[in-house]
Amino acid sequence: MTKAFTTYITDRFLSLRTSSLTLGRLHIGALELGVVLVFALIPLFFTYPYRINIFLSWEGAYRLYLGHMPYRDFSMPLGIGYWLIPALFFKLFGPYLFTLVKAQVMINFLAAVAFRSILVFFRIDPGKRLLAMVFFCLTYLFFNFWPWYNQTVFVYELIGVAFLLYSFTAAGKRTSLLYMLAAALFITLSLFTKQDGGGLALMLCLALAAYKSLASRSIGYVAGFSGLFLLLTALAVLPFLQHDFLHWFNWGQAPHYSRFSLSDIVDEFFGASHWIKFYMLAVTVLYAHKLRSAAEILSRQKETLFYLLTMGVLVQAAIVQVTSYIPPDNNIYFHSFSFAYILHSLRFRFTFQRLVPLAAAVALIFFWWSGVYYGYAKRIFKRLPGSTQASTSQQPNQISKATYVISSDTSRIGVNMARWVQLPNSQAFEHIYMPPETVEGIQRLREMPQFARADKRILNMSELTPLAHELGFEPEKGMPLWYHQGVSMFDAELELYKQRVSAGHYDLVLFEYIPNLNNFYPFALREHLQQEYQLVDKFLAPRQQNNAFIEVYIPAGKK
Repeated sequence: MTKAFTTYITDRFLSLRTSSLTLGRLHIGALELGVVLVFALIPLFFTYPYRINIFLSWEGAYRLYLGHMPYRDFSMPLGIGYWLIPALFFKLFGPYLFTLVKAQVMINFLAAVAFRSILVFFRIDPGKRLLAMVFFCLTYLFFNFWPWYNQTVFVYELIGVAFLLYSFTAAGKRTSLLYMLAAALFITLSLFTKQDGGGLALMLCLALAAYKSLASRSIGYVAGFSGLFLLLTALAVLPFLQHDFLHWFNWGQAPHYSRFSLSDIVDEFFGASHWIKFYMLAVTVLYAHKLRSAAEILSRQKETLFYLLTMGVLVQAAIVQVTSYIPPDNNIYFHSFSFAYILHSLRFRFTFQRLVPLAAAVALIFFWWSGVYYGYAKRIFKRLPGSTQASTSQQPNQISKATYVISSDTSRIGVNMARWVQLPNSQAFEHIYMPPETVEGIQRLREMPQFARADKRILNMSELTPLAHELGFEPEKGMPLWYHQGVSMFDAELELYKQRVSAGHYDLVLFEYIPNLNNFYPFALREHLQQEYQLVDKFLAPRQQNNAFIEVYIPAGKK
């Protein structure tokens, strides 16, 4: 009886292990959705320090929100794709900094859906697909809290690639054409978000379409995509030609310059780029191992398309790390495609639809990429009540990794983000904390009589672009969107600003002085302001450094 009971229990356990602990496709799908939603929605539950360069995301979206027309009312070296989603969210939720976080939630969600669609197209095993989604969300979406063009350009590319792939296998020419039209639309948006990433997205899609045409012995794929892209590009450009689009949109023509440097790309690739080169080698070996003959390069179309896509993303990452170097990890998406391809190509004696292997693999991914979330966790702990800050003073008798080098950079001495606070009674800056000196400076601006005038003319050359909404003035029309000399404004614009300052055109000028950045705001105009206007206030800029200040100027002789 005891043996029979033991056998019964063993059979029941094995039955439980093979049924309850094995996830079906619906379970996997639900988990994928849950993972995406968790990672996408996380940013909504935190407050944030004022982010460097976020002023550009806000300013472009605010201009569109006000109804300003690109190139006519404000000039820029980019297209408008970057600001479309943030501008839509400004219409829905108001022109506030935290609205940008909400817009990024949507952008991240779209990126995850597009990535999953690509994995589904290549028929990746559901368990492996879930792991790839966890990997993508952790390594790419997790730290993208704010819209930035170097990320948005890739999201548009992801969506475009997904539509293009499905156009290759769509049932019926009409459906295929609609998918291809959608692909061309998002690649056009990608190009008019950032030229380098968008141009590489276009070349990748052309390569995929060319392969499909070759493998299918039909030129229709590459010709159809190319024609639709040219049509949509023409429709996007023609309305702006009368507003000097060809002058402002940067293709490397004067007065712009091209960031594409073959020598820099070669130096970075062969001198570093260890992960990219490793993945190129691993992916190529795995792809070659699948082929029994050269003829299968054309006959096994999905395998070859997956290989070409992964290699294309790796090549793109190798170039973009040089041409779009801010932020330094903006090309980190290549890990996800390589991880998915390698995982798809390896054969295991177990399935990742089983709960135990799946959970173990997820834990290993989080262990491997702990650096993604560890820094944020430390930052949160430092802001908790009762937490202490490590001393920043030099300890001459204690030599360690943190103290063996004496840094000549003193700009961060005394910077303590745990002291940063939110601006009271503000919608534009809600959920955003800044140095208390910056907050006090904004509060003094609120009291200045220049902002009470109905016809006020304000020039805001600072990172605090939301002050336009906060203090009730409209950004100046017919001028650059931002003021980085040699990037978004040039000698002609500098001279025009000087003339207006000399004529006392502006009732008040905010100028941010950042000594360690080369003409991020033009030094020559600051010198001119010091001659023609009077400095009436100065406060710390919302940066993690102690030597960047926002200066307040009014015409000489006025109060």
